[in-house]
Amino acid sequence: MYNFNFKSVVELTQTFNTEEKCRKYVAEQRWKGKPCCPYCGYDEKIYILKSNNRYKCKSCKKQFTETVGTIFHGTRISLMSWFYVIYLFGSHKKGISAMQISKDINVTYKTAWFLLHRVRQMMREREGKLSGEVEIDETFVGGKNKNRHWNKRVKGNQGRALIDKSAVYGFVERGGRVRTLHIKKLNGKGMQLLLTKFVTKDSSIYSDEYKNYNGLDNRFKEHNVVNHGRGQYVDGENHTNTIESFWSGLKKGIIAIYHSVSKHKLFRYCYEFEFRWNTRSKSQFECFENLLENSFSQRLTWKKLVERR
Repeated sequence: MYNFNFKSVVELTQTFNTEEKCRKYVAEQRWKGKPCCPYCGYDEKIYILKSNNRYKCKSCKKQFTETVGTIFHGTRISLMSWFYVIYLFGSHKKGISAMQISKDINVTYKTAWFLLHRVRQMMREREGKLSGEVEIDETFVGGKNKNRHWNKRVKGNQGRALIDKSAVYGFVERGGRVRTLHIKKLNGKGMQLLLTKFVTKDSSIYSDEYKNYNGLDNRFKEHNVVNHGRGQYVDGENHTNTIESFWSGLKKGIIAIYHSVSKHKLFRYCYEFEFRWNTRSKSQFECFENLLENSFSQRLTWKKLVERR
């Protein structure tokens, strides 16, 4: 059983300096010493074919490797490079660009872009509802008219208009986890129903004065409001500073690192910054192990990645 605790990417690369070591580590973390066929689920008798580093199932007779059915399925990138990117990407608080990764591991930009989106897929976590004191808010991602050339400015994009912007709806536990959703319409009933799906009914909700939140006191334990329109931001325990802090980190990453984010891929970038927030108290190695564990039950194909939502 492996027992590592890397404190830097240098230690990681020194430990996993061969493809064989990476492969064995993935197999151990995935199967805990007892290989299981990813095709039929049989685990009583699995043959190890040392000649080509494969396994063979006695039941369905199929051959497989430790990466079949995982986020690494069919990859042509070495596991050493994968480990490097997973560790580095999970450690950077504002993210890291595909262009930089392409230079670091010597692959094309397209390959690096696909790789990072697969790591973002590992960062997706949706288990368990939020509870306790929960702050809710919405933010908007997209260009501002004041930063555009005069002939490229969009009319009527002020405020909450979604003509050329994307709305992200978020909820965060004070001292806990955060959840975000890329929503296409700011519909009051729909936003409240989404909230009940992700937050327990015995929670205390904190929000601004936005009209779509009216009536939340009938769905939850209580609903506390701060009126930003009147310059009120903190009234005792009533505030939305926690969710505003999360929005700040999300936008700094998008503006400073990624510069431009497609509307169709925005939800994946939200996964990334959710993960960073939810693991902020964990060490870099714990984040690496967390991501590696998540990789075993997920797979993201190129076709699925490029399809429009």
